[in-house]
Amino acid sequence: MIPNPSQDSDTAKAIKACFSCSRTCLETLQYCLHQKISKFTGKQLAVMQFCSDSCQLAASMMMADLNTQHQSCELTFELCTRCADECERYQDDTVLSRCAEECRRCAEICRGMAGMTVQVRSPSKESGKSARA
Repeated sequence: MIPNPSQDSDTAKAIKACFSCSRTCLETLQYCLHQKISKFTGKQLAVMQFCSDSCQLAASMMMADLNTQHQSCELTFELCTRCADECERYQDDTVLSRCAEECRRCAEICRGMAGMTVQVRSPSKESGKSARA
């Protein structure tokens, strides 16, 4: 899918970031699945897959210029942040470090697209609720 030329540069940048992040997560997932010593849990692998899926959805919704793109960007922000957190556990691995960097970049762009100005998260809860200013 090619970004609509009438979309603003922020939207085009977000679409590109989402597609890039999705591809990186899938490549990293394949890398993890082919490791001889499995140091990755099923939950970590699922987060990578969900992150990739969410990025694809957000990019597609932005390209379609649907009114629900803000919600998909918010979900993508949450999943990209979670995926980056998981990948950063393996700082000595260049593939996982690259995935973490790509996810952080995409999360930041999607945060802006979703109109999220403040992220409030209780360290003791997994609720992931966001506060908007």
